[in-house]
Amino acid sequence: MKVTTMAEMMAQGKQPEVLFWVGAAGSYDDKAKKITRAFVKILNQANVDFSVLGTEESSTGDAAKRAGNEFLFQMQAMMNIEILNAYEVKTIVTCDPHSFNTFKNEYPSLGGKYEVFHHTQFIQKLIAQNRLKIDETTLKGKRLTFHDPCYLGRANDEYESPRDLIRRLGVNLTEMKRYKSTALCCGAGGAQMFKDAEKGDKEVNILRTEDALETNPQIIATGCPYCKTMMSDGVKFKEKESEIVVKDIAELIAEANHL
Repeated sequence: MKVTTMAEMMAQGKQPEVLFWVGAAGSYDDKAKKITRAFVKILNQANVDFSVLGTEESSTGDAAKRAGNEFLFQMQAMMNIEILNAYEVKTIVTCDPHSFNTFKNEYPSLGGKYEVFHHTQFIQKLIAQNRLKIDETTLKGKRLTFHDPCYLGRANDEYESPRDLIRRLGVNLTEMKRYKSTALCCGAGGAQMFKDAEKGDKEVNILRTEDALETNPQIIATGCPYCKTMMSDGVKFKEKESEIVVKDIAELIAEANHL
């Protein structure tokens, strides 16, 4: 796969069309790495001139802020903004709604003003520009339900870009009883991923997986690496791994296009 860093681009005197912000999950988590690879394949198929920061990429500070450590958040944010502005970054795309929300809504007041896309929005843009097509025959007729990421949906009112892409896959989409603005969290947001459930409580990801199972899906689609992990764990807990796959929309598009 063709991937260059911003440093390599600058050394060549070039400026990429977009910076792909990989994020911590997309860099280190095995499930999320598959999302990263799938999205890179899509970008390459669409001939998008993009770069990553590589080793210069750090945490956006989202988890620190949600956990209440505003000081650490601002330290991380200022460090990132200094690097991004030094490279004259104008447009950022990320597969992580937490990073998307932080860049879009919390960095501008600190001097980090960028055009920010969630990967479903960016793929939608590529389709509108006739740079990408989705093969609707590969997954045609598969039963699918979609879990709305909190930081894409309720936090940023973006519900249609993932659904538009899902419809283009030719699958049979069945919505959960709680969806869009009423969707239940996967259980990982707000730094909750790093906390243990109280004794006797049913964990949120199990409750959300039960919502998904009620639709009798073959595929649970997500638009967030943390959602993918939590829903995958829920499917495993329910012993449904042999029947149901949990995949990010980018993975489904890559699969549909035989990438």
